[in-house]
Amino acid sequence: MGGFRFLEHTADAKIEAKGGSLEEAFEEAAKALYELMTDTSRVNPEVERRIEVEGEDLESLLYNWLEEFIYLTDSEGLIFSVVNVEEIRREDGRYRLAATARGERFNPEKHVSKTDVKAATYHEMEINVGEGEARLVFVLDI
Repeated sequence: MGGFRFLEHTADAKIEAKGGSLEEAFEEAAKALYELMTDTSRVNPEVERRIEVEGEDLESLLYNWLEEFIYLTDSEGLIFSVVNVEEIRREDGRYRLAATARGERFNPEKHVSKTDVKAATYHEMEINVGEGEARLVFVLDI
């Protein structure tokens, strides 16, 4: 059920991420981000990072989720191939997400450099959650 695909977009990268749950769809969104950057099959899960983000709504949660990964790549040179969202919960009027991500530092001798992702955007963002399925559509500034 889960997965992601790249959609047609004129200047940026538009992605659809799906899963059997909201958590799985968020995992697929992160995997799509890294597949856009590199061949994730060559990224070993050697380094683990705890990821915790929050947002006032699901759109800001998705935006903050993607931006956290972009920040880790830009600041620490980390790229991830394994992402596990433990929970997304609503607490005190805000959404909170807790996850772990595993990967390694980007090594140009080992990893393919595909596309440089500058930022997440709210442009054309869609979040649809139904019984046993979730679908996220988002655009990344490249």
